[in-house]
Amino acid sequence: MAVKLPKGYKPKENETFMNVRHREYFRRKLTVWRDELLQESSETIRHLQQDTIAEPDLADRASTETDRAIELRTRDRERKLINKIDEALRRIEEGTYGYCEETGEPIGIKRLEARPTATLSLEAQERHERRERVYRDD
Repeated sequence: MAVKLPKGYKPKENETFMNVRHREYFRRKLTVWRDELLQESSETIRHLQQDTIAEPDLADRASTETDRAIELRTRDRERKLINKIDEALRRIEEGTYGYCEETGEPIGIKRLEARPTATLSLEAQERHERRERVYRDD
């Protein structure tokens, strides 16, 4: 069932949380984001395949290799982000998107706008980060 959203629609806090419009809005937002990342990834692959000329100068070769390594690291981060986006899309389909995995409480529209792949409420995320710091400092 396709949901029609008004032009320029943005979810509001005073609407019923994760109603049909909210879910469709975030589904579209996540899909566009994923498509952009996949497009960038395809461009990187094409770029790396085309630029296989061996640089005769050692400094140029080192610079080229550094650029490639940075680009590949960026794409690896984006690959992990695509997995998170896919998980968020799955949660939308299941009806669990927008709710904290730890507490079951709504994550909140503002947080989801800022971080559409969020799985924890702000409070749960802060607790998680505090625990992480405690164990990291040991």
